[in-house]
Amino acid sequence: MWLAGGLVLLVIELVTPAGFYVLFFGLGAMTVGVLEGVGLAESALSQWLIFSVASLAYLFLFRGRLQNRVKRGTSEVDTLLGEIAIPRERIRPGELGRVDLRGTLWTARNDATAVIDPDTRCRVVRVEGLIVGIQPE
Repeated sequence: MWLAGGLVLLVIELVTPAGFYVLFFGLGAMTVGVLEGVGLAESALSQWLIFSVASLAYLFLFRGRLQNRVKRGTSEVDTLLGEIAIPRERIRPGELGRVDLRGTLWTARNDATAVIDPDTRCRVVRVEGLIVGIQPE
């Protein structure tokens, strides 16, 4: 019963955006199932105690590492850093304007202290959502 419940919890984690919580309770249930199968957890009290302790231990030991590994994956937006952008209009310091970047029109903020004129080669120095920060080369 514990193994089946653990598998159900693992499937729930896969099909919902739960944020890596249900996964560890599924692992805790599977741990109890294995221990019960080899005869180390026979009473209901010991099974629930092992489930609670194992689930919380898995959660605290591995959730942060798993989240960091998933977040560490580079997305297309992250790779824009250092790319060349060409302004289509004059952009004053701290203001927004439109730039050509990789063949697409982007909104950019002038992170420099000087005005950027159209057709000036600029570098992308940061990415915040769909706005890129640029500075002239």
